[in-house]
Amino acid sequence: MRWRDSKESQNVQDYRGRRTGGGGAMKFGLGGIIALAAAWYFDIDPRLVMGLLGDGAGTPQAEAPIEAGAPADEGGQFVSHILGDTEETWTAIFSQAGREYPAPMLVLFSEGINTGCGSATSAAGPFYCPMDHKVYIDLAFFHQLETEFSAQGDFAKAYVIAHEVGHHVQTVLGTSEQVRAAQERGSPADANALSVKLELQADCFAGIWAHNADSARQLIEAGDIDEALTAANSVGDDTIQKRIQGNVRQETFTHGSGAQRQMWFRKGYGSGLVQDCNTFQ
Repeated sequence: MRWRDSKESQNVQDYRGRRTGGGGAMKFGLGGIIALAAAWYFDIDPRLVMGLLGDGAGTPQAEAPIEAGAPADEGGQFVSHILGDTEETWTAIFSQAGREYPAPMLVLFSEGINTGCGSATSAAGPFYCPMDHKVYIDLAFFHQLETEFSAQGDFAKAYVIAHEVGHHVQTVLGTSEQVRAAQERGSPADANALSVKLELQADCFAGIWAHNADSARQLIEAGDIDEALTAANSVGDDTIQKRIQGNVRQETFTHGSGAQRQMWFRKGYGSGLVQDCNTFQ
């Protein structure tokens, strides 16, 4: 991927090297995967395992603000360029609809962080918090994406960022709020099914970004899309469950199977149209 040719975002806050929230954090390695698998198996809210909790009074504690800007190191530069390119894509799409795109902030952290959604650890993997409109990433996850999930290449990492930005788009459009309201009214099985649809739409939105990065800015090189598809499959619920517990429980899926995640990424990449990402129909 020609990521250095893309726009560099200044909407990055770098908390790496600071002891922040999350307590004794657990890396998203084997321990983190086992914890998540246990949550799925026993039908426990994965956020309880991942440490994505507020304080005891129920009020999320945000981290003390730090000045935003593009980091100088290679990993930080990569993140800021990918984020900047998603900003170009979604600004153009929102503009065509007569709307302004409010770009999210991306927060880099090590081990633990306090967020608008509560205190989180690296075990959560990359995530988006709708309460503060920020994407959170511990870059150690990208190393484990390569070594433990066998998802190699820059575009695999770019797919992860674009997926989380997709959740921001869902929040701006009001989709996430509608899904949460429906989950509260329905059964646990219904809530899981809605979560899968929300996640698959974020994959489709990641495909829309890839479409625009390719057609409008020619950033994509041979093999990049295959890298994204490999990453999508490697973080599918069935792939993780097979690896950890040896069987698949589809009723506990929260993100979708590897094949589903690949299909919806392809759909977004193929058309570049938001209307083709309606996973709720």
